[in-house]
Amino acid sequence: MTAMGLDDKLQNTGEDLKGKAKEAAGKARGDESQEAEGKADQSKADIKKAGENVKDAFKK
Repeated sequence: MTAMGLDDKLQNTGEDLKGKAKEAAGKARGDESQEAEGKADQSKADIKKAGENVKDAFKK
């Protein structure tokens, strides 16, 4: 795995965790907008992770 690939995976994981935290904070406050924003952040991270997995599959 290249350093660039590792950096991308770490950023995706960070974005996913940020989304989970944002979603949890929104739930705790009853802020549906923030909760939805957190879910959207998680979805973006999931899509990026899937793209990385495809790239990794073609490298093998």
